[in-house]
Amino acid sequence: MGRARAACGVCPRQCPASRAPYCGGSAPLRLAAASVHRGEEPPVTGRGGSGTLFVSGCSLRCAFCQNAQISHGGMGRPVDTDTFAAICLALQKRGAENINIVSASHAVPAVVEGVRRAREAGLTIPCLWNSSAYEKAETLETLRGVIDTFLPDLKTLDKSLSSRFFNAPDYPRYAKEAILKMIDMARDKNKVLIRHLVLPGFLESTRDVLRWFAENARDRAGLSLMTQYTPPVKAENVPARFLNEDEYYTALSWLEEFGIEDGFYQELETGDEWLPDFGRENPFSSELSVPVWHWRNGFCQKEHKASNHHFTF
Repeated sequence: MGRARAACGVCPRQCPASRAPYCGGSAPLRLAAASVHRGEEPPVTGRGGSGTLFVSGCSLRCAFCQNAQISHGGMGRPVDTDTFAAICLALQKRGAENINIVSASHAVPAVVEGVRRAREAGLTIPCLWNSSAYEKAETLETLRGVIDTFLPDLKTLDKSLSSRFFNAPDYPRYAKEAILKMIDMARDKNKVLIRHLVLPGFLESTRDVLRWFAENARDRAGLSLMTQYTPPVKAENVPARFLNEDEYYTALSWLEEFGIEDGFYQELETGDEWLPDFGRENPFSSELSVPVWHWRNGFCQKEHKASNHHFTF
C-alpha cells in the first residue's frame, strides 16, 4: 500500500491530502527549460543575459498564460537537488548575470534546497524570484538569505477578475501581503521590481494597481508596466485582442498622474512571434535566448549564440 500524501500548505491553495495538488505537482520540483534569456527588463538582463529556469506547474495558472504548455500542460520533468545546482552552475558558466527562477511558488522548499546546494558548489551570481505573488508571507520568509531580488506580478486588485481569470478570488489579498513582505525582506528598492500586465478592455484594473503601487510601494520598489498581452488561440472568457493605442497611452498617462518614475514600460507591439514553445530545445528565438538545459534532452550539446538584438523597456 502506498503512503498517503500529506496536505500541502506551501501556497494559498492549501490543497488537502484528499485530492491532487492544484499546481499539478507530482514531484518536489520539475523544470521545463533553462536558458540565458535576453528579453527581461534592462537591469535583469544586464549585459550577459538572465539565467532563467522555467519551473513546470503553477499555483495560479492564468487563463491567458503565455507559458501554458508548462503551467497547464505539464511539460517538464522532475529534477533533484544536484541537477538543479548543476543547471545553475551551467548558466553561470555561460555568462548569465543572475539565476532567474520563474513561477516556483508551489516548489519553494525544493528551490531553497537547490539554491543552497548550488552556492556550496560555487554559485556566486544573484538569485531572482520571478513569481505571480500568489504566495503566503510565511512561505516567502523561508527565502530570506536565499533570494536576492524579487520580481513579483501584481496582476489585479479586482476580486471578480482574479476569480474569472485565475480561479483565485483571494489573489488580491495574498498578492498585496506577499509584495509587502518581499519589500520588507529586500530593504532596497532596487531589489524589488513589481510587474503589471495591462489587459485589453480592463483598464480600470490597471488604474487600481497603479494607485496601490503609488500609495504603498513607490520609493520602495520599481514598477514594470507590461503591454505584451497576447490572446490565446482559444480565447474563451478572456480578452480576444491585443491592447490598442488608446489603452496604451491612457495607461502611460497614469504613470505621470500617480508620480511613478522608477521603473520601465514596454513599447506597444502586437504579434505572437516572441511566444515560447517549450517543445523545442530553444523555446524562444535565438535573439531572445541561448538554451542550456531542456526537459527532453537534458543539457544542450549544440553550441548556440544569441544576437545583439535590443529590446526596449
